[in-house]
Amino acid sequence: MSQTLSLSQFPVPSASGSIEAYISAANRVPMLSEAEEMALARRFRDEEDLDAARQLVMSHLRLVIAIARGYLGYGLPHADLIQEGNIGLMKAVKRFDPDRGVRLVSFAMHWIKAEIHEYVLKNWRLVKIATTKAQRKLFFNLRSMKQGLTTLGPEEVKAMAKTLGVKPEEVVEMETRMTGGDVALEPTSDDEEERFAPIAYLATDSSAEPSAMLERKEYDRLQDEGLRGALAMLDERSRTIVQRRWLVADGEEAATLHELAAEYGVSAERIRQIEVKALQKMKGSLAAMH
Repeated sequence: MSQTLSLSQFPVPSASGSIEAYISAANRVPMLSEAEEMALARRFRDEEDLDAARQLVMSHLRLVIAIARGYLGYGLPHADLIQEGNIGLMKAVKRFDPDRGVRLVSFAMHWIKAEIHEYVLKNWRLVKIATTKAQRKLFFNLRSMKQGLTTLGPEEVKAMAKTLGVKPEEVVEMETRMTGGDVALEPTSDDEEERFAPIAYLATDSSAEPSAMLERKEYDRLQDEGLRGALAMLDERSRTIVQRRWLVADGEEAATLHELAAEYGVSAERIRQIEVKALQKMKGSLAAMH
């Protein structure tokens, strides 16, 4: 795609200005139906129509606002988080394929979070309140669970301690420490304790990359369709035997050869032969798909 997307192309108040005005303007942008979204995505993909891309971005600005709100606990400006999220949204629009069978909202969510996350890693600095791995983990858990800046009451302390599996005294001490000087989010030395820097608890999962997730989804869909097709090729008795031996639901136990033999009035060896033949036939069918 040769076209370059920029927020300056979209007539929405900048998130760096009045955040209230920006949110209000973004929420007034109409949401797109699935048909409208797919038509616009194809126009942008096939014709490099920037107006189509603009409509796709504008209609999803409220998604960025909602996601950015979830990162406010790190002490960074909401406006900055939104701006970074918007960059992720534009990257998603640029890479979105309307023929993959997913809505843009599902695809864009991962790009938005990745961009905001990268911003957090580059800009946030922690209070140096945790000197051990366990304390740092407690800090992140406590910060994410604590609502607002008010001091926790006795009952809240007990409830949070129970949830986190620590002593109430540890929660109180950590909350008290949550003021002070800065320490880098990333390790600044080769010291063993420094290797457990806060970045360890914000690490991204490469498997959550949008394209990889879509590929896995497509692979799973093909596998599921292939399995159904292979089962459909079997006669009813063979299909039932395979399903009850190999495709039982979670929590259920697979039928034994002897149980099936009793039901069909044949020997366990005969059931085994039918099973082997059916599995071989299914294997051949699945192999032909690749």
